[in-house]
Amino acid sequence: MARHSFHISTDWPGLRNDTGTLSSENFHTKISIPTEMDGPGIGTNPDEMLLGAAATCYIITLAAMLERSHIEKTDLSMTSEGIVEVQKGIITYKEIIHRPVLTLAPSTTEKDITLTKKLLMKAEQSCMITRAIKGNVTVKVDPEIHM
Repeated sequence: MARHSFHISTDWPGLRNDTGTLSSENFHTKISIPTEMDGPGIGTNPDEMLLGAAATCYIITLAAMLERSHIEKTDLSMTSEGIVEVQKGIITYKEIIHRPVLTLAPSTTEKDITLTKKLLMKAEQSCMITRAIKGNVTVKVDPEIHM
């Protein structure tokens, strides 16, 4: 069994509405509470970070599945939406919706399109971040396929 460790460093010198930093080997950013939650909205925030983790995991998983299945794409992009609910002062991350837009090569067959549609859904189920939040956050995929 292989195990991998990932490391993040955070620094928060102030109080609730101040800013801090989040760093890893590959990135460094400011962090704060988002303006939607009455914070300063400087840098990123936990809501965007969770959404970013889910989005990058999904799109990388999908690209790997397409490659392994020999599905030729000419473009793959995506927007993702995170929905957070505030009820009686309790903040809950409720839902993530991925909207991938996949452009396939002109030579793509009907059989390949059928497989691609399955892979677009399977990538969400195979992503380790989706599996980590399963039962707490609903993740949906609303794909577009172009030729």
